[in-house]
Amino acid sequence: MTTIDLNSDVGESFGRWRLGDDEAVLGLVTSANVACGFHAGDPRTLRVTCETAAANGVAVGAQVGYRDLAGFGRRFIDVDPLELTDDVIYQIGALDAMARVAGTSVTYVKPHGALYNTAVHHERQAQAVVEALLAYDRSLPVLGLPGSQLLARATEAGLRSVREAFADRGYTPEGTLVPRSEPGALLDDPDEVGRRVVRMVTEGQVVAVDGTVVAIEAESVCVHGDSPGAVAMAESVRAGLEAAGVTVEAFR
Repeated sequence: MTTIDLNSDVGESFGRWRLGDDEAVLGLVTSANVACGFHAGDPRTLRVTCETAAANGVAVGAQVGYRDLAGFGRRFIDVDPLELTDDVIYQIGALDAMARVAGTSVTYVKPHGALYNTAVHHERQAQAVVEALLAYDRSLPVLGLPGSQLLARATEAGLRSVREAFADRGYTPEGTLVPRSEPGALLDDPDEVGRRVVRMVTEGQVVAVDGTVVAIEAESVCVHGDSPGAVAMAESVRAGLEAAGVTVEAFR
């Protein structure tokens, strides 16, 4: 029987500014990519999010990013690799503290936004993220895009690399994500997204923005928690997978 993990970005509210319905999303997914305070999230938000994840039996992952609250971590920063390594260690440690007092712990790491996309091709920044995991806890898996520098370097370093697919993002013919500034980058129809994920998981295929069929392998599928209709899409994805006989559980 096929097994897949469902993950979502959560904990991205800040102060009085609210983003997404974390409580509903955490009732549907199996892994939570929790913001660590650099691109989003404040201490209270992080702790409450970890408590909610723990109550739902959802695995907690550190979603690390650039120090860019104003840009929500979606702007590339040409940061020195040594500084980036320390930034990632700092973020993992901060979230791990909140997770521990909530009765759980950080079990994996996933870059956010621009850092995620940069680490697909940028060798030095990809290695900087890997160095952070090697320094902090080499047992932590790293979640990333198949074929990326990040996963290649993580594997070379002896880390667990977890391949990820995206439910609600457009794909290029090369198997990378369509930039958010371009047409076809975001999907918002729950039924379409549900069918798409079932095909990804059961057939290993996704249709790119130009209509070509791209081979895809994934152990985890991301449904963005900040997308319009995120809860409806997560519901559609989970229902579709279970109807297809797919077991939905956190990767190990």
